[in-house]
Amino acid sequence: MKVDHSLPLEYSTEENQLKILGFWIFIGAEIMLFATLFATYFTLENRTGNGPTGAEIFEIAPVILETILLLTSSFTIGLGVHAMRLGRKKAMMGFFIVTLVLGLGFLGVEIFEFMTYAHEGAGIQTSAFTSILLTTLGTHGAHVTVGLFWGLFILIQVKKRGLTPETGNKSFIFSLYWHFLDVVWIFIFSFIYLKGLL
Repeated sequence: MKVDHSLPLEYSTEENQLKILGFWIFIGAEIMLFATLFATYFTLENRTGNGPTGAEIFEIAPVILETILLLTSSFTIGLGVHAMRLGRKKAMMGFFIVTLVLGLGFLGVEIFEFMTYAHEGAGIQTSAFTSILLTTLGTHGAHVTVGLFWGLFILIQVKKRGLTPETGNKSFIFSLYWHFLDVVWIFIFSFIYLKGLL
């Protein structure tokens, strides 16, 4: 395996470059998944039947907290990738750990939010609106959960093997995934929560 030391660690081999390209193609498929969910949400958002509307169940405080947690985690993972490129393994791992803790906090708030919705009678079968709302939020939450386990496995590999072209590539691809989840959340925050509160 030929390593080009003039490139960042994650791009330093031809195989690594192809893996990153492949992951961008995967992100394209994920964009289509969430685009379908958003299109369905916009179609069904006013079909509340006898159930509550978004304005009745949405609360701004947990949503702001979720947004702060996730956007901060995007910043810390960026710092982690920067530390990785400088060859600072401990700093990189520290920033990745902070990212995962923030992600876990986000998930905790989202679970609390789901429990509140259920208590207020907004279940998956209440109406078309609550069904697509919970499906969209749940799909994003499931992606965050996968990300938490993925990030944990990467930390274990970096601890065992150090910063190599392989672990650097995996760490960078994970950071792309995490940034993607943050972008999706911005759309959820803007077009589901804010729009629903107005």
